[in-house]
Amino acid sequence: MGTTQLESVPEPKYWHLKTVIGEALDTDFSVGEILPNERELAARFGVARATLRQALEQLELEGRLQRRRGVGTTVAPPRMGVDVSTAQARWPGAGEETWQPVDCALTAPPAAVARLLELDRGADEPVHTVRRLRMTHGQAVAAEQLYVPAASVPGLTAIEAPSGAARARAVLRALQQLALDGQDRAVELGSARADDAKELDRLPGAPVLVVTTRYLSDGRTAAVSVATYRADTCRLTFGDAGDFDIAS
Repeated sequence: MGTTQLESVPEPKYWHLKTVIGEALDTDFSVGEILPNERELAARFGVARATLRQALEQLELEGRLQRRRGVGTTVAPPRMGVDVSTAQARWPGAGEETWQPVDCALTAPPAAVARLLELDRGADEPVHTVRRLRMTHGQAVAAEQLYVPAASVPGLTAIEAPSGAARARAVLRALQQLALDGQDRAVELGSARADDAKELDRLPGAPVLVVTTRYLSDGRTAAVSVATYRADTCRLTFGDAGDFDIAS
């Protein structure tokens, strides 16, 4: 095959700048240190601020930098390994200490989740929506919405847990009474929504990893989890089974 047109395209200036700044982060800055403002950095490296922003955005995506409200851009610590393997399938909340229930409400799920749950789209059927945070070393690294249809937890009405975290724990306990047949999971790159960004101490639109999990019981989808992980601090691991799908 001949040379493609892409092979003749020169390396973008911001990409070269990213490499230069990355080397500076290793030698001139320490973890947690606040970087100078954009004007100072642009002058230091002799580039336009637009080029600088592209390089900084790429370094943030790669987990080298963090942008924090009221603080600025800081040097990020090494990414934390977060196991999302389905090799040992279990219901959410079963034997887990890293996830903290926050709230639970009856809401209509997004259309994509309703399709996974095989709900009637025209009925806007509400489901139990459990909100949880995944904590690592005292830091929230993921926010999850767990969608559980009423049919999956028919005995829940007998449990006295009116709202909030108590209601969330009640839904999780009821779900664990079902026989779990298995899970399937997909991962895709996304942008932080406003509510997730606030809980994860990120800016809206920041890069995140979205992990969608279907929990299967008795030949149907019993629950769907949509978990948003911080892309700058998390390195997802999947065990040895290779049991995941990378969504396109």
